[in-house]
Formats: sequence, structure tokens, C-alpha cells
Amino acid sequence: MSRPELPLPQLHAFTVLAEELHFGHAAARLGIAQPPLSQQIARLEAKVGHPLFVREPGRVALTPAGRELLPAARRALADLADGLAAARAVGSGRAGRLRIGFSASLALTVLPGVLGTFRERYPDVDLDLCEMTTAPQLDALRERTIDVGLLREPPDDDGAGPLGFRTVLTEPFLAVLPAGHPLAGRRTVDVAELADEPFVLLPRPVGPRLYDRITELCGTAGFAPRIVQHAVEWQTVCALVGAGLGVSLAPAGIRRLGLREVAFRPVEPRSVRTLVAVAWRREDRSPLVANLLAAVGGDGEDREGGDPGRTEPGAS
Repeated sequence: MSRPELPLPQLHAFTVLAEELHFGHAAARLGIAQPPLSQQIARLEAKVGHPLFVREPGRVALTPAGRELLPAARRALADLADGLAAARAVGSGRAGRLRIGFSASLALTVLPGVLGTFRERYPDVDLDLCEMTTAPQLDALRERTIDVGLLREPPDDDGAGPLGFRTVLTEPFLAVLPAGHPLAGRRTVDVAELADEPFVLLPRPVGPRLYDRITELCGTAGFAPRIVQHAVEWQTVCALVGAGLGVSLAPAGIRRLGLREVAFRPVEPRSVRTLVAVAWRREDRSPLVANLLAAVGGDGEDREGGDPGRTEPGAS
């Protein structure tokens, strides 16, 4: 079935005249002279093959053909208006679907503020949140299954790779100890004091650079950690520590888990910190991604994690 060629100006002129039933009033509403309006209606009637209006002195009325066409014409114009509005919203990043990967521990620091800021600015964007550790996030970005990642310890960025990274905040490390551990009564713990302790850590493949930063922190203190158990999520690491399986070193935001069986203590040296970054594909020109990056903020300067309830991006 062939599709009819009905120019929008003709449909618009038809619907306005159908509502006004007066050529002069309809022309004024359309902002055109009466002769061009008559020409538009005549062209539309030629395409339909039947008169759409009864024209009599002092009277304009719809014919049966005109009454049949009017609902379809209104729907077509309304659908087009809706489509244009939706296209403009998506084109400006005010609507659409954004897929965000995030490391679980960031739900305790960065994520609430970022999502709160973004949701306030762009309430019509659908957010698809995917919890995953750093290495899977990097793979998902390359495979285009997520659009943006919030992760720990990004790889070195020389500006030439397919992925871009921006530091959002940095966090110091804490000693994670069983609540009854002798060091739990201290205000701070020297990392060297953990030399003889069994460790519970994340497996290296899920976050190689974070794992290496922790082991390097131990190496600087003169020992290699004796790892007796791995766990993929920090919540599990802390639970295992609370159960007495060992100790750990974790980003400061982990203390917000609030586990009674676990004590979190600042460590010396405090100069070693873990980085949190936002990651995206450099070639991605999506306005949704640009708007999310603006909501995340971050400028590469050192920032320490704060209150997770704050809405200032990059400062929570």
C-alpha cells in the first residue's frame, strides 16, 4: 500500500479551518492571507479526491470526507509534535537511557551524591545501574554494554587510549580489624604492625591496581601480606574480618558499613591513598554522557571522601 504524500502545512491548514469553520478566522490564526489558505485546502482536496468542506455564502462546514479525515489529521500532527519534543529531549540529554557501572563500595561515598545531582537535573532520564568491580567495568565500556563507569584505581591515562578517566576523589586507607583485636583500641595503626597478621583481600583480577596499591603499602612497611582468604566485595571482606579470619586494609569509605564486629582505624603512613575515577569512551558524543560527567565533577585534585548524603558531586 502506497503512503500518501500529504504535506504538513496542508494538514495543519485543514485542522485549523475545521476548528474555525471560517476562512478569514483560520487564515488569521495561521498567520497567512486567505488566498494561500484556500490554495492549501484545494491541494489537499485534490489529493483526497473529494471536497472536505462545504462552501456556501456565510457558511463553511465539513463534508463527510472532511469529518473522516479530521481525527487522523489531528493524530498525525500530535504524533509529530510528540516526536519532535522527544527527539529534542534526547538530543539535549534531557531524556533517554544511561547505563552506569559502579563499584559497590562507591555506594557508600560517591554514588549517592552523583545520582542525586543527576536525577535533580535530568528527572526524565532512565538510569540503568550495573554493580561491578573495576576490571569488568573497563571491559563493559570497551564492549559498549555500559556508557559510564565509576571505579577505583583506573589504569594510567596517556590521553591516547579509547577510554577517558577523571579523578573524582581520593581516599586514605584504614586498617580493618576484628572488634576484639588488640590494635582495635588504638587511635591509629602503623601498617608495619600488621606484618604478622593473616589478610583478607579482594582477588587481584577484579581490581589489579587497588590490589597492588595495598600490597605496595605493606611492602613499604617491610612485609608482604599473608593472604589467607579472598572476597570479591568489600562487604564480604569486612564480614570475614569480623568473623576472625584475618585483617585487611580498605578505602576509608568502607567504615560506613557500620559493622559492630569490625573496628576501622586510620593507618600510618596516611600519604598513600586510593583513587576513585569516572570513566567513559572518548569517542562517545552522547549528551547523556556529557551531562553525567558534568554531574560527577572532579578535576584530578586530591579530595577526601565525606558525607555520603551530600549532593555535591565528587565531594561525598
